Amino acid sequence: MKIATIGTGFIVEALLQGLEKIASAECVAIYSRKEETAQPLAAKYEVNKIYTDLDALFADDSVEIVYIASPNSLHFDQAYRALEHGKHVICEKPFTSTLQETDTLISLAKQNNLMLFEAITTIHLPNYQIIKENINKIGQIKLVQCNYSQYSSKYNALLAGEIPNVFNPQFSGGSLVDINIYNLHFVMGLFGTPEKLSYTANKHSNGIDTSGVLLLTYPDFIAVCAGAKDTRSENFVMIQGEKGYIHVENGANGCRRVILHNDEAKTEFNEQTSMNNLYYELLKFNDIYKTKDYNRCYSLLDYSRSVMEKVVEARMDANIIFAADNI
Repeated sequence: MKIATIGTGFIVEALLQGLEKIASAECVAIYSRKEETAQPLAAKYEVNKIYTDLDALFADDSVEIVYIASPNSLHFDQAYRALEHGKHVICEKPFTSTLQETDTLISLAKQNNLMLFEAITTIHLPNYQIIKENINKIGQIKLVQCNYSQYSSKYNALLAGEIPNVFNPQFSGGSLVDINIYNLHFVMGLFGTPEKLSYTANKHSNGIDTSGVLLLTYPDFIAVCAGAKDTRSENFVMIQGEKGYIHVENGANGCRRVILHNDEAKTEFNEQTSMNNLYYELLKFNDIYKTKDYNRCYSLLDYSRSVMEKVVEARMDANIIFAADNI
């Protein structure tokens, strides 16, 4: 697959590093508003084309897939335009700002027989599959605890009176969609859609959440998902069952090691040979693309929609309003 990237941040560099390990995939172009911003990445990873005009990028016949890693509020428009131009799309999480935007993109992709992926690393990690394979060994689940907290490099600017994109309702920012969404994907990928959901958040004066706690209620257990951009914590997942528990080191975002405790025995698992989480989702997307497995692609899309529905429900519960909501 021949990919063009939109964006030049650290996540794009992680993608370019991942692509280097996949023989049948490459980056053929980088888009940035300013050419000088893209030049260091293009030189480092031997990408020959730099675009500062999106229409020119979308018109490039050598580009098969567009990877979108722009500010959250731009995901929908850029993905829509790429699909209109016949490009397949990989869009960073959060997929879109609203459920309506998600539905529109899914409809357009299917109408045009195009592939559309949400780039959420957690559900594609080898260690996440290990959890799925071993979760029955701890008996009836009773509690799930997830904590992913990472003090944002932009939080001090927020405290100083600035409004960085990641903390700006105009740009669909906040802790839920940037951090806690990994926890939500972790839980829903294992257990499906909860019966009930609530979100309690610490909010800045502009209405955006800087940290918060999701409470997910299932028929037989409760899941608590804490996510923060205003504090640090040891990141972890604990899945507690009547016959044991599973401890996931580094939390839902990394799943670095899985430790199964049951009947006083302890078993450790780690099938992730790469520290680059994006590598594993790129492997999956590349396989789906090469085999033209649209059923698999659209099944992932249906799952992404179910998560986005709950993200929006959580935002509304905490009265976190984006410009894209048009309320």
